[in-house]
Amino acid sequence: MSSSKTSGARRPSAKLWGIAAGGAAVVTAAGVVVSTATGTPPAAAPSVSAPAHSAPHASGEGVRELHGVPVGYPHTRSGAKAAAANYTTVSGSSRFLTDKVARHAAVAVMAAKGTAEAEVKKADHAAGDAVGSLRGDTSKVSAKKAIARTGVLSAHVLDFDAHGAMVRLWTTTVRGSTAGHATPTLGFQSVTVTLTWESDDWKMKASSASTGLVAPVDDRQSSNVPGDFADYVPAAAEDPVVSGARDQSGFPPPYGHTERGARAAAVSATMLYGDPRFFCNEDWRHRMLVATAASSVLHSVTSDSDATAQLVTKNRGVGADGTTPDGSELITRTAALATRSISYSDQAASIELWTASVGGVAGKDETQRPQVAFLRMTVDLVWEDGTWKTTAVTPSEPLVPSPPAMQEADAADSFADVGGASNAPANA
Repeated sequence: MSSSKTSGARRPSAKLWGIAAGGAAVVTAAGVVVSTATGTPPAAAPSVSAPAHSAPHASGEGVRELHGVPVGYPHTRSGAKAAAANYTTVSGSSRFLTDKVARHAAVAVMAAKGTAEAEVKKADHAAGDAVGSLRGDTSKVSAKKAIARTGVLSAHVLDFDAHGAMVRLWTTTVRGSTAGHATPTLGFQSVTVTLTWESDDWKMKASSASTGLVAPVDDRQSSNVPGDFADYVPAAAEDPVVSGARDQSGFPPPYGHTERGARAAAVSATMLYGDPRFFCNEDWRHRMLVATAASSVLHSVTSDSDATAQLVTKNRGVGADGTTPDGSELITRTAALATRSISYSDQAASIELWTASVGGVAGKDETQRPQVAFLRMTVDLVWEDGTWKTTAVTPSEPLVPSPPAMQEADAADSFADVGGASNAPANA
């Protein structure tokens, strides 16, 4: 059990971008380099979905907030994924679950016409059910000390047209309190969000949740004590906001020249550097590096990334299509649970992320079953060529919740349902 606190402090990294690869997600699940050496599954995460018929806007700026709810999505599949993800994250936040006035105001923003009353009742019921998990082992909930974070690991579009969409999310949650002696607890959910295109935005018609696929916690990571989570209470950190914006290359368009834009760039880098295509598709990897890495580090990052990708695919026996000879699929996903600024100026920024990654192989070999791992990292960025680009990613001590009680991990082959680029969540 770790009781050390690393708020904002960073240990010197062995090399830029962690140890041998170009990005945050590569080191997220206790390190892909460690994974390839020990046989533990790597972890990382996704990219985006197909564009439709609206022009991209500055990522991290096009989506604005109303009563704490991100609004203003592109009329695309990726925009629908972003709306579903943000609405689910908001609905699982500590403010939403502990503040009735804020909850009702948020529901009014998210809900489609004619559904607000029903959604308010559903939200109030969910908030009541959450009380036990948010107070830890104390007698009552402290809203200032509550931990309620949701990370989206997969987003599958079940249905989409110009008028509506249905998106199924696989999420991981951490709930608890920094008070008392009970460590916040990990959970997994499957959330289905039905959306309608209304007033030039995606609005929520309905949502439902059930227990999602359960991945075991990497056995190299031990649960932290409650006080270690203090940097991620509501007043200290923010939930990530995804926009669904994409440019013609398929990557996020330029980020706004603001602190919010820097946060968004850090979140997207964390996801993109761990997309399965990072390991399996050299052309995609090189284009992604050009889109995300600063020019001063691009050469070294590309060289290190190519070496790591080759190491991972060889170690796992994975081909260019992301599968092994027996048809098993490489599963890599990373979600940002929270973000907080360490420093910011108009030319440089350092953003700390708390992440959850799932990585492994979906197939019959249970020894390669996907596992979840947690890490804190600081993403350093510079303002270059009209956007924020990354210069370094420095991992720090993991921040690990307690595993879900009384839940067995799902079989390795069941994770194939959340794999593949088409199931990647929208970027920030």
